[in-house]
Amino acid sequence: MASPKKKLQGLVAATITPMTEHGEINFSVIGQYVDYLVEEQGVKNIFVNGTTGEGLSLSVSERRQVAEEWVAKGRNKLDQVVIHVGALSLKDSQELARHAAEIGADGIAVIAPFFLKPRNKVRAEELLDGIQDKIPTFQGLKFSDTDLLDFGQCVDQNRQQQFAFLFGVDEQLLSALVMGATGAVGSTYNYMGKKTNQMLEAFERKDFSSALNHQFCIQRFINFVLKLGVRHSDLWVHLSLCTLGSLQALSPFS
Repeated sequence: MASPKKKLQGLVAATITPMTEHGEINFSVIGQYVDYLVEEQGVKNIFVNGTTGEGLSLSVSERRQVAEEWVAKGRNKLDQVVIHVGALSLKDSQELARHAAEIGADGIAVIAPFFLKPRNKVRAEELLDGIQDKIPTFQGLKFSDTDLLDFGQCVDQNRQQQFAFLFGVDEQLLSALVMGATGAVGSTYNYMGKKTNQMLEAFERKDFSSALNHQFCIQRFINFVLKLGVRHSDLWVHLSLCTLGSLQALSPFS
């Protein structure tokens, strides 16, 4: 994922792709978006063109343009810009990976082709076995399952590798920290980064009671949102109206 000289850790905001009401990418607000994350949420790492950013609903050309804008606007402000380059087409994925390197992204992330799913669940710990022999630049993974046994075994069996173990279930992050997570990638860090950073700080100073209270607060908020039937990206769009101007998600989610 990230380049060897910089280990990816802490919170990583999975950014949305801002759209206009006509379905075009709204590049004009990305600079403000960067400032908002850094100054208001204390989040200085981003994950671009992932699920939250609806990257797989964008054309290759659009994904390239979005990546370029985030890298340009984040320069000297963000610590890490990771570009998701996964695609159903291997050639598209390779093109996006080369492009990310050319524009100076700090790393790439790749989701495996997902149309034809394996019959049996493959545990993450199995996938990591000998992975650096196959991918020498491999730096870590985002784990987005709730299976803490699998996650714990990933950490336990690979602690010597100094991988970045990023957890992707925002409402269970504290449990993952106990299991050895080094950071987290999530959509809620767009608007709950400050609160989650408070939890991370409490955990670091071993104030576990405060950390637990922060996690419960985050869970109550997420649970409230889910009961309303609101997706995280929808919520972020509405919250952003006050700070970044009018944003839309990509149709049919807008």
